[in-house]
Amino acid sequence: MNTVKKPLTPRVPAQRRRDVVENDEFAAFARRIIRAHGRRVAAGDVEALRDLVALSTNIDEAIGEAVVGLRAFGYSWSEIGTRLGISKQAAQQRWGGEKP
Repeated sequence: MNTVKKPLTPRVPAQRRRDVVENDEFAAFARRIIRAHGRRVAAGDVEALRDLVALSTNIDEAIGEAVVGLRAFGYSWSEIGTRLGISKQAAQQRWGGEKP
């Protein structure tokens, strides 16, 4: 008779489960690319300056999307603010706000 063994550790609800990813390495890679783009502009590629500035907007939008996603996962404003080094009120004011 085949029996399926139950896991020894309790299941983490999908709502709060975090898959292991190499966030530090990924962020370092992104920083290297942005810095390299800046050096390219500084070396005389004036046409790429507008693209470099546009990255700032893309990063702000990505942060907003990340915060919305974390809130949907159940993270509190306090947890988010702590990770960013700001108060929960500051985080909520910047990314929360109920839209009419």
